Amino acid sequence: MIKLTDICLIFEVHQPFRLRHDFELSTILNSNISIRDLYNICFNQKLNKEIFMRVSQRCYFPATEIILEQIERFRGEKKPFKVSFSFSGTFLEQCERWNPDLLDLFRQVVETGQTELLSQTYYHSLASLNKRDEMEFIEQVEMHRQAIIDLFSYSPETFENTECIYNNDIARTVESLGFKTIVTEGVDRILGWRSPNYVYRAKDSSINLLLRNYRLSDDIGFRFSSRWWDQWPLTADKYAAWLANTPGQNIIIFLDYETFGEHFWAESGIFEFLRWLPIEVEKRDNLCWSTPREVVQKYAPCDVIDVPPENTISWADIERDLSAWLGNPQQIISFDLLNEIGFLIKEVNEPNLLRVWRYLQTSDHFYYMCMKGGGSGIVHSVFNPYVRPMDAFRTYIKILLYLGARCLVESGKPESRYRRLLRRVPPCKGFRFFHQVGLPTNILATSLEEFYEAVRKVDVESIIFHLSRGDFEKWISEIIGDDYLAAKISDLRKEVKGSGENIRRNLLSTLEERLKEIKKLSKLG
Repeated sequence: MIKLTDICLIFEVHQPFRLRHDFELSTILNSNISIRDLYNICFNQKLNKEIFMRVSQRCYFPATEIILEQIERFRGEKKPFKVSFSFSGTFLEQCERWNPDLLDLFRQVVETGQTELLSQTYYHSLASLNKRDEMEFIEQVEMHRQAIIDLFSYSPETFENTECIYNNDIARTVESLGFKTIVTEGVDRILGWRSPNYVYRAKDSSINLLLRNYRLSDDIGFRFSSRWWDQWPLTADKYAAWLANTPGQNIIIFLDYETFGEHFWAESGIFEFLRWLPIEVEKRDNLCWSTPREVVQKYAPCDVIDVPPENTISWADIERDLSAWLGNPQQIISFDLLNEIGFLIKEVNEPNLLRVWRYLQTSDHFYYMCMKGGGSGIVHSVFNPYVRPMDAFRTYIKILLYLGARCLVESGKPESRYRRLLRRVPPCKGFRFFHQVGLPTNILATSLEEFYEAVRKVDVESIIFHLSRGDFEKWISEIIGDDYLAAKISDLRKEVKGSGENIRRNLLSTLEERLKEIKKLSKLG
C-alpha cells in the first residue's frame, strides 16, 4: 500500500486600512471634529477602496473561481481538492463594505465542505507581543472567531497568528482559547536536523503544531516569475513532482493569496499554475490534499517544538523573526506609544477611539517603517505605499499623538466617568467566583456586563458565599469604581438567609437597573 503525503494548501487573505498621508496634526487639532469622524480623518477610504477593488479583480475573484472550479472537478473522487483560508477581520470588513459578491464567492467555496477556515487576530495585529495587555490579544482572537461564525457558519479549530508569529507563550494562550492546532513557520534554527513535514507539539502544551515548508512555499510566492532562478519556469507538473519526492507526512504550502494575480500578474502564467496543480497532484499516487484539521486527526505529534519568547519566530524576511515590524527604533517607539495610548483608550472606553486604535495595531503599519536593505528591503519597498519608511513613521506617530489628545478631551466629558464603569479590567483584577474558600469555579468577570452574565449562570451557593462576605461590593467599589452600585449590593446582604434563587433574582435586578442607568448616562445605551 502506497503511503500518502498530505498536502495542505493554505492562503493568507488580508487587506489593511491604510492611513491618510496628508494628515496634519496642527490642522486637525484646531478643527472641531466629531468623535464619530475619527476613522474618516485618519484613514484614506478612497485609496483603501481603490486598492481593494483592484486586487479583487486581479486576484480574489479569478483565483477563487479557479479554486471553486477545481474543487467541483474533483468532487466525489478518491483524492478531492482541498484548500484552507485565513481571512483577516479587516479584509472581511472590506468585503462587506465594498464587494459583497466576493464574500458570497468565498461562502460558495466554504459550502463545498472541502475548505478549512483558520482563525487569527481580527485586526491582523501584533497584539500577541503586548505583554502589558494580554487580554487585547485574546479579545481580538475571540472577535475573529465570532466573525467567522457569523459570516460563514463555521467554527475554526486551527489558529494562525499574524504573520505566523509564534512562541511558547502564544501557544499556551491559544490552547486556553480552545484551539487544537497552530500553523507557524518551519524555521531552521528551531527545527535543527528535523523536517517541517511532520506534526509536532508545542512545549509545555498539548496543542498541535503544523510548520510551513518555506522553501516549497517561497518557490511559488517569491520565485515563480524569477528568470534568474535555475528552475524557471515553474510549471504545475514540475512542482507536483517536487511534492511527490519530498519526504514526510504532510507538506504545508502557505501563501499570500495576492501571489495570484497581484504579486504575479496573469501574464506570468500564475493562474494556469493554480488551475493545473490539482490535476498534476492527482496524477501522483503518493499525494493527496488535506486540511490542517484532517492532518492532526491522522497523525500524532512526533516531537516537541520549543520556541522561547526571546527567540520568537515569524514567516517574514530572511531572519524569520520580529525584525520586519520591531527591528528599528522607529518601530519600537511606535509600538510602545501605541500600547501606552491603549491604556488611556480602554479607561475612557469610547467606541470610536477603540475602533481607530485597533486599526492602528495592524502589522502593516510597522512593516512600512522597516529600513532593511538587501532582498528583504526590496520586498518591503514593493509593498510600501509610502515613498520612504520615515514617511510611514511620521504619519503613524502624528495620528497616534492625535488619538492620545482626543483621549484627554473625551476623558474630561461628563459621560466619560460612566463609560469608565463599563470598561474591561485585566484578568488579574477580574472577579473570580468561588464555591467556597479554596474551591474556585471556572467563571471570571472582567467587566460589569460580564459580572451580570456570571451571576446568571454561577451556582447560587457561590453567590451566597460572596455576598455574605462582602466580596461583590468590594470589587465593584475598588476595581470598577462604582460606589453607588456597591452600596446597593451591600443592602442585599441582609437577604442572604432567604431563598437562594430569590437572592439571585434581586442581585440581577439591581445589576440590570444600574447597567441601564450607566449606559444611558454614558450615551452608549
